[in-house]
Amino acid sequence: MRTIKNFLLLLLLVASISGCKKMLDLTPRDEFSPGTVLTNTAGIKALLFSAYAGIQSQPNYRFSLNFAEVCTDVSFNTGGNENLIYTQFINFTWDPSVGQFAGICWTPYYRTIRDANLVIENIDNVGDASEDLKRQLVAESRFLRAYAYTQLYNYFGPVPLRTATTDDVALPKADDGTIKTFIETELNDIVGSLPDPSKEEAFGRATKGSALAVLTKFLLNIKSWQGAADAAKRLMDLNYYELYPVFKDMFKVEHEGNKEMIWVVPCTNAKVNMGNWFPSGAMPLGFKYSEQLPEYTWTSAIQNFATKYKLRDAFIKTFDTTDKRYVLVLRKYVNTANRVIDLTATPNSTCSMKYFDNNGLKNESGNDIPLLRYADILLARAEALNELNGGPTTEAFNLINLVRSRAGIGDLNLVNTPDQQAFRDAVLRERGWEFISEGKRREDMIRHGKFVSSAVQRGVVNAKPTHVLFPIPQSEIDANPNIVQNAGY
Repeated sequence: MRTIKNFLLLLLLVASISGCKKMLDLTPRDEFSPGTVLTNTAGIKALLFSAYAGIQSQPNYRFSLNFAEVCTDVSFNTGGNENLIYTQFINFTWDPSVGQFAGICWTPYYRTIRDANLVIENIDNVGDASEDLKRQLVAESRFLRAYAYTQLYNYFGPVPLRTATTDDVALPKADDGTIKTFIETELNDIVGSLPDPSKEEAFGRATKGSALAVLTKFLLNIKSWQGAADAAKRLMDLNYYELYPVFKDMFKVEHEGNKEMIWVVPCTNAKVNMGNWFPSGAMPLGFKYSEQLPEYTWTSAIQNFATKYKLRDAFIKTFDTTDKRYVLVLRKYVNTANRVIDLTATPNSTCSMKYFDNNGLKNESGNDIPLLRYADILLARAEALNELNGGPTTEAFNLINLVRSRAGIGDLNLVNTPDQQAFRDAVLRERGWEFISEGKRREDMIRHGKFVSSAVQRGVVNAKPTHVLFPIPQSEIDANPNIVQNAGY
């Protein structure tokens, strides 16, 4: 009974922060009485959608994207209340008391894990679902749970592994091998029970592609090169995904759901707390329009935050100016006083306009936030092949050159990229240019062993090797006597 009462409270959360558009539409509340809530399809799906909502809560993603970039060579931040947070990441002075570690990086994922566990535990009680549907709902739950653990591992390393709601509250961290094996096994096991890409019930739900993409990136980040290469190939062999032909158009609202996007946070400008808030911080002060991106026009309905999400000059200067991705790095604009502002005249002041919605309302922009897209998989396989073979292969060159070709820049080959280290460096540069404002730079720099050394080169005196992991939130340390804080904190 306690479980049911807790779930009824969760329904209020689902209704307020549901993030998968029609995916999370709920049936009338009277169908969720305590006697039926976990015994029919409507109830179990609502619980599943609550698990999705824990991951796909849109406004918080601006923090996630910035946490992963302002501590790297890519991004910077000034102004507003958010700067009080981001300054700690810029200067490597974060500690366990930073509230966002609990509120953004920990708690939402464990809520998803809890809800996923509840679906798995109660699926056999659902009397009006076919066995195929039950199998799919369990697979989706296991996918969400595994995805949540990949993100927790990315932030904190090994964490408590909760696979049942009856697990001890004071659970210690799992050992490193156990949690890595769990994630890999779960994702491999569920692929066959998930729908093919585009065959999911509603956009934003898990598919074979999303499971294989998450598996690819997890194995890449733990340097399981053969596993990453194989998972990427399995995804490519689905013969569904493709690079979107025009880079800057890929992120526009009117092109959402395109075949490059594998796993996204669906956003809409139509409802409060269901939009992409990143553009409101990325727009420069007083932005009205830019000749550089004439299709983007600010209106008074669109919020422009006091905090400013900016890009670092040293990184921006690495772009080939003919790179078609460079157009989304805003350098000049006309402000609301009709003055031309040159952002390059002030250090670290250019900004990313990857997401912009002319029909945005206040903070809510409709641009979906890409978590994994096909270019990521192509570059992941290229990187893994380079490691497996002691240097770049023909296929590795072909894969990275597909991404470069769309960007309009020249191919790599054995003349300009002659060995394993040169290809590693090329992949890291390519990923930087390709994934600005997509929250991938921190994990890329860590995997390449350059996260801390790059910070030191920028003059960050506080950067230490232990900073490759964030601290376990202090609230969790206080609540769980069996959890040990990460080294260095």
